[in-house]
Amino acid sequence: MIMTKTFITIAGNIGVGKSTLTTLLAERLGWQPFFEVVEENPYLADFYQDMQRWSFHSQLFFLSRRLRQHHRLLQHPGPVLQDRSVYEDAEVFARNLYQQGHMSARDWETYADMYKTLSLVLQPPHLVVYLRASVPTLLRRISQRGRDYEQNIAPAYLDQLNTLYDEWVDGFNLCPVLTADTDNLDVVHHDQHLDQIIQRIQERLRGRDYLTLGAG
Repeated sequence: MIMTKTFITIAGNIGVGKSTLTTLLAERLGWQPFFEVVEENPYLADFYQDMQRWSFHSQLFFLSRRLRQHHRLLQHPGPVLQDRSVYEDAEVFARNLYQQGHMSARDWETYADMYKTLSLVLQPPHLVVYLRASVPTLLRRISQRGRDYEQNIAPAYLDQLNTLYDEWVDGFNLCPVLTADTDNLDVVHHDQHLDQIIQRIQERLRGRDYLTLGAG
């Protein structure tokens, strides 16, 4: 039996299918989903106009909201699914802003110190499901979902995020990680692909060895 209080995070790059998989898993398993909230950030418009000035403020807002969500889902009595984690906000997106010169070293050090301190007291998930996809796949999926503010995302930006995601997962040791290479997985149109992921999740929660999903 899978533990009653199960906490799974679905992680991955922009357009990889986190929200879709979270929705389908919640429907199939009867678990409570907690989705990423983007539109509420009051700094986003300013951030897109002047990234260097507003990146710290925007990322700090995301961090506070992600921590609030983390607390809320831990209060839920049953199994929960989280669409993107606080770890990704810091280790991938905020770090990328710093590496690309959109966040000053002073702001990055302040942000990173706050994140590291808070992460020491956070209860980690029982499992991270890391969805990977190549840049062409990400671009195709981003185009298909048709969000205006995403249509000009550069391939190089997605490629850099992929690199940071891989580095984060390689060093992540707070819980097991199940990696799914999704270029050839379609959980929307092929039930057997969703069944495969559910099977691997159930096996991993029962203590089986690290597994990497593929198309086969």
